[in-house]
Amino acid sequence: MSNAKHELLTPANNVLVLIDYQPQMLFGVMSIDRQLLKNNAVALAKSATAFKVPTVLTSVETESFSGYIFPELIDVLSKNKIFERSSMNTWDDQRIKAEVKRLGRPKIVFAGLWTEVCITMPVLEALKDGYEVYFVEDASGGTSQSAHGMAVQRMIQAGAVPITWQQYLLELQRDWSRKDTYNDTLAIVKEHSGGYGSGVEYAYTMVHKQPQSRKSA
Repeated sequence: MSNAKHELLTPANNVLVLIDYQPQMLFGVMSIDRQLLKNNAVALAKSATAFKVPTVLTSVETESFSGYIFPELIDVLSKNKIFERSSMNTWDDQRIKAEVKRLGRPKIVFAGLWTEVCITMPVLEALKDGYEVYFVEDASGGTSQSAHGMAVQRMIQAGAVPITWQQYLLELQRDWSRKDTYNDTLAIVKEHSGGYGSGVEYAYTMVHKQPQSRKSA
């Protein structure tokens, strides 16, 4: 018997939904280092962009409470429409549900702030609506370790699949012979993957004798 959870993520079978990456929400995060969280969220967005995965970007009460979406994220997703909400639950917004339906992907990958509220609620309801649901654990943050951990357990028990941002990137790339996304994948790894990224840079320059990559000022 086939199981959709056994299928690997591909650039063609999923849509990424990024929720409430806003400063007021970040202030309340206590389950992960905030700078690490921003790094992971931006890397996740870059991964989806590199593989042309459609991304739904949503915010809540921007001007009255939460502030604007992180500029680093907007830089990556500058062409994306931002769905502004009032509800804590993204799935309450019929425009967002309609957009996900229009995109026609069976799998939804969620990430955002906070795990126990703005991720858990749409995850549960998207599962109820028949989608195959994933959430990016290390690109999401809760108001405490306990709040994040209990939300993760609740989503897993309901049938959602936990992943990490780097897992998402490498699952989409999968084969290093895929040259159309090879350079983008390595660039994301070198910038956002810590020690692994440094290792890739070392191999690139010292083993393969390629010029050191330099960013223009």
